[in-house]
Amino acid sequence: QLQLVESGGDLVQPGGSLRLSCEASEHSLDYYTIGWFRQAPGKEREGVSCISSSVVSSNVYTYYADSVKGRFTISRDSAKNMVYLVMNDLEFEDTAVYYCAARLPLRPGVTLAQDEYDYWGHGTQITVYS
Repeated sequence: QLQLVESGGDLVQPGGSLRLSCEASEHSLDYYTIGWFRQAPGKEREGVSCISSSVVSSNVYTYYADSVKGRFTISRDSAKNMVYLVMNDLEFEDTAVYYCAARLPLRPGVTLAQDEYDYWGHGTQITVYS
């Protein structure tokens, strides 16, 4: 069973930056499409970004929601078995609990359809405040 753990959530002022990390023990994240999702208070959970498996293809694909495009960057560090989400120019609307999730191993491509994801972390809180 893949277990995902997020870290890096914090309080930050508008315009600030954070880096979220998603890690797993005992399983290589390279086999999985990894997505980042978020849920703001009173809102439904939404997709933020995802990155394809680097085992399925040497061409790694990424995808971003329009609301974060140009501000957030998703990446992998295979040596550390981590997936990162670097968030720049944070806005009040980015306040949410952020979750990383994984599809079943060796699934191709990228998607932010939540029902495609089978493994979920417990989330990390980001609060943008002034």
